[in-house]
Amino acid sequence: MKSLLFPVLSRPNTIPLSSCFHFQEPILVYKRYGVLISTFKNPSYGKIINPMSKVCSFRCCTVQNHSQVRILHSSGSGSGEVHVIVGPMFAGKTTTLLKRIKSERSNGRSVAIIKSDKDTRYGSDSIVSHDGDRLPCWPLANLSSFKQRCGSEAYSKLEVIGIDEAQFFEDLYDFCTEVADHDGKIVIVAGLDGDYLRRSFGSVLDVIPIADTVTKLTAQCELCGNRASFTLRKTEETRTELIAGAEVYMPVCRKHYVSGQVVKEATRSVLESQKVECNSIL
Repeated sequence: MKSLLFPVLSRPNTIPLSSCFHFQEPILVYKRYGVLISTFKNPSYGKIINPMSKVCSFRCCTVQNHSQVRILHSSGSGSGEVHVIVGPMFAGKTTTLLKRIKSERSNGRSVAIIKSDKDTRYGSDSIVSHDGDRLPCWPLANLSSFKQRCGSEAYSKLEVIGIDEAQFFEDLYDFCTEVADHDGKIVIVAGLDGDYLRRSFGSVLDVIPIADTVTKLTAQCELCGNRASFTLRKTEETRTELIAGAEVYMPVCRKHYVSGQVVKEATRSVLESQKVECNSIL
């Protein structure tokens, strides 16, 4: 819908809206940021609702012909959004989440942040970026417990919910669907899209089909300085969930991810062969 709105708004008022669509009776609705109300005979009657107003959901009053005004009424109920921020480690996902939450808060909205209670690297009751920026948060084992922990009254007043390290929540999809679709809140999700093997990590990618926006961040390759889209694990640990920092992980480009895996595999083979030789000698 966004792609339909902006081209029309940028057109001169002298161009009738009927030339922009292939519908007999075109209706233009943009879910959150604005609604265009216009006529076909006299564009001067057109009106653009303030894009920053909370236009959430609509009912349409149709008319008999194109010479009359199309009016879209807000029904007053909330319509939520889901925004996803993904990328490798050290790409600035948490930093981006914090900036967006602070921006929403400065605009007068009520906000809350959730993180997995598995991540205790910088304390259990706050989320902290690698550059030291922090905000208090709710550490939870699962997202389904948030409403109860928060309380019904406090939850009803919330407008924006941020989720950090989202890959650790198995109920991420169900939570985002309920909160955005039914409760009318904005959900901002930040997490890894892939693990150290470049495979889907948790449920983060499952949320993309219901997302309004998806932001893919990149880091800087530690080996060459180029754009890094992948996370290389420097240890021989093979379990998927291994919460750690720069002592275990580093962001790398495609070239050095592939070569790094080759080096690790060669090292593993050498160590295993040496172990076999030692056992045979003993």
